[in-house]
Amino acid sequence: MISEQLIKLLEAESKLFRSSVHGLKHWRDVERNGLYLSDFTGADKKVVSLFAYFHDCMRQNDWIDPEHGPRGAEFALKHAGLLGLTDSQLKMLVRACQGHTHGTKSLCQTIATCWDADRLDIGRVGITPDAKYLFSDEAKRIADQDDQQCLRDFYLNSK
Repeated sequence: MISEQLIKLLEAESKLFRSSVHGLKHWRDVERNGLYLSDFTGADKKVVSLFAYFHDCMRQNDWIDPEHGPRGAEFALKHAGLLGLTDSQLKMLVRACQGHTHGTKSLCQTIATCWDADRLDIGRVGITPDAKYLFSDEAKRIADQDDQQCLRDFYLNSK
């Protein structure tokens, strides 16, 4: 759902674009997870897709970087004209990026879906997703049943 123009912007501006931990592959996996979960949660798919690319795009490193979420939110605001979002959608994107690392609960289904989509990809660093850190029933089911296959199948069926 993200434009080639935005991919090129992120490639030019993101220090970790090619990172195997927080780069393009992770962003695409988060987008896949979020779009899959959106079918269960009713989340705004445009916001979910953009979150996937912006939430980690301004990381300074692959380790500890507590302010990367707010920087990603600022980057999204700076380039809001390219995103095609309503004011309400932009506010959701900004809040999702700002809080994705330390956020504990959001009453907004779209923000919660964004955070679940990211947390379901934690396996890339050797950590098994834990349902106690997830919000939607489907994300919790995936974690409890270790069912990452449903996410891979979703990706293959959406092509």
